[in-house]
Amino acid sequence: MTFLDMLGAAERQNQSLLCVGLDPDPAKFPAAMKGDASKIYDFCAAIVEATADAVIAFKPQIAYFAAHRAEDQLEKLMRHMKAVAPQVPVILDAKRGDIGSTAEQYAIEAFERYGADAVTLSPFMGFDSVQPYLKYHGKGAFLLCRTSNPGGDDLQNQFLAFTEGTPRVYEHIARLAQGPWNLNGQLGLVVGATYPDEIERVREIAPTLPLLIPGVGAQGGDAVATIRAGYRTQGGATTGPVIVNSSRAVLYASGGTDFAAAARAEALRTREVLNAAKA
Repeated sequence: MTFLDMLGAAERQNQSLLCVGLDPDPAKFPAAMKGDASKIYDFCAAIVEATADAVIAFKPQIAYFAAHRAEDQLEKLMRHMKAVAPQVPVILDAKRGDIGSTAEQYAIEAFERYGADAVTLSPFMGFDSVQPYLKYHGKGAFLLCRTSNPGGDDLQNQFLAFTEGTPRVYEHIARLAQGPWNLNGQLGLVVGATYPDEIERVREIAPTLPLLIPGVGAQGGDAVATIRAGYRTQGGATTGPVIVNSSRAVLYASGGTDFAAAARAEALRTREVLNAAKA
């Protein structure tokens, strides 16, 4: 199955648009694990097992593993996710952005070393920084387009030229992803939940691309506004997929021994809010 096939199947099987972001911070772990980086796998595996039937995707953020020399734990976690939740695609949140042979190595890292189904990329070095990932047919690549952080305005929300009708940078990225860059139908876009108007604008430009939408939960994004701005169906079938990510609100729903059960409860609650917004 391709990444898009997996995405659609997970949405239908789990009745979910929720992606759980795996951003393990040992300083925030439950008391029995707190501060112990060797427990990253154990913590994340428990979250995965508790939420596997409630999500459309998982999104491990590579920096949270690399910062603690836990890449081996990430490899183990990737294998575990494939074993316990084979129906759920895994998006490696790496935000890589380099050209030529270096991009080829990063693609090997994402798809061969870690076995990810999709990866996040920075498109700001141009198409030749994206192309090596597209050689992995069936894999997905999400381009940073309109991110949820306030500093995104510094570049993404600027006009390409100071003339009327000129697109903003994020609009230009969306057009490239929907059009000439999307050689094999593998591209998606990252658009932050904190900017619902921009989500709607990106959806206008890219009506069929999957949108990875971080920022719901701890970052304050509005789940209902997010779905209404980006999710599209036709004849009962999803035509504009959305993957709404929540990390900290799910991971750290409890600081006690019930952390996995609390994470599940928060995931189920968020799933229902997202599903209700589709109506």
